[in-house]
Amino acid sequence: MVHPFRFRSLIIRGLCLMILMSLCGCHATQTPGAKLAPASSSSYSAAIENKSKSSSTLHVEAPSSVLTGLDVLEAGHFLILQGKRVGLLTHPAGANRRGVSAVDVLRHAPGVKLVALFGTEHGVYDELSASTIYPDHKDAITGLPIFSLYNGRTHRPTKAQLKGIDVLVIDLQDIGVRSYTFTGAMKQAMEGCFENNVDVVVLDRPNPLGGLKVDGPLLDAPWIGAALVNEFPVPYVHGLTIGELARFVKETPGILRIPEISRVKGHLTVIPMVGWQRKMRWPDTGLTWIKTSTNIPTFAAVMGYPMTGLGTIMGHFSSGVGTQYPFRGIYNQNIKTDVLKKDLENFNIPGLQYRLVSVPTTQASKSGQGLFIEVADWDLWRPTELNFYMMKLTCKYDGKNPYALASKVASDGFIKHVGSSTFFHELAQRGSRIDIEAYMKRWQAEDALYQQKTRAFWLYK
Repeated sequence: MVHPFRFRSLIIRGLCLMILMSLCGCHATQTPGAKLAPASSSSYSAAIENKSKSSSTLHVEAPSSVLTGLDVLEAGHFLILQGKRVGLLTHPAGANRRGVSAVDVLRHAPGVKLVALFGTEHGVYDELSASTIYPDHKDAITGLPIFSLYNGRTHRPTKAQLKGIDVLVIDLQDIGVRSYTFTGAMKQAMEGCFENNVDVVVLDRPNPLGGLKVDGPLLDAPWIGAALVNEFPVPYVHGLTIGELARFVKETPGILRIPEISRVKGHLTVIPMVGWQRKMRWPDTGLTWIKTSTNIPTFAAVMGYPMTGLGTIMGHFSSGVGTQYPFRGIYNQNIKTDVLKKDLENFNIPGLQYRLVSVPTTQASKSGQGLFIEVADWDLWRPTELNFYMMKLTCKYDGKNPYALASKVASDGFIKHVGSSTFFHELAQRGSRIDIEAYMKRWQAEDALYQQKTRAFWLYK
């Protein structure tokens, strides 16, 4: 007997298959008597790309750009939302490939009743700076209520906020890094919905770093779920799409912080992309990057976030040069830039090169000179590695080891982001004598095991 949720998933995937064939200019020719095999989450995309193992022949004309989950939902005439009262958790980067926001797409969707918006960090319209809390309020544009999931009390939607909602649609663009808060917002939204019998639909989007690169320390188990930055037991660069992360936590006991029966009974539907492959970086998708937050305006900044963000948590390293090069430019106020460049080059970090840059600045707190970090070899590049050498240099440049002097609040914040308490304590103890390469090798071995384990949740090849 087919489980009801499994049967529901097969129906959705089969209907999406037919819709997407039409959207992509596909022509299905079928031998008389032959039947299309039901598509699982992983084989569904393969079928679209003419890799189905069934006896049918699918001739697919590939779209000019990747179709996001929102595009697929729209192409399918919003079938799974018909007649439902819908809540939407999104931000400006939640847009279709024509640049129309998910808010506007669902507001004008025939047969769909959008009744509420939900906002996480930065707000529904990216109108707020990082870490700014805000209350529930009425949206001046749509007239809909905006329920805050960044209110200073909880990141979960409450029973009162979910009243009168049948399904919460989540359309958030992630950047493939554990401490970026939008995936944490999705996870806590799932927890609130599952506890209150509200279905969840996650519209999948590309991991801009691709789905093959995995790097950095895994999050220590005791630190899982202490804040939006550390909701997942994954490496710092996790190699999954937001939809795959949703499947991972839904199907793995112990990650969602809700009763087990709520996890099992919770209804999750992930609307996959079409045309995305794990080897793709953002420029390969054909999609336009829409800034996900103030300091992530470009794909260049996406690449920089896992490279330098952790290295600026303590000490005198800063990210950006003037108001330019967010996360790709660095400087240290205690050292001349040419000396910093030489010290970094002496580490021989694979895949990286350094270029002196100078920009005009009127901000006394921001240097007009610094280093731009070039990724010269993508295959050799280990996205997190530079951070740890920045920490090593921090201990050298600051005179006194700031990690050894850190308060409990500061050390806890460091571990929540980086993920490894062992690394922090050794850094505090040994300072500039710490062996970064030994840690990188250890983490690479652990990351390989993680990647093998999470292949079960992949939706794309």
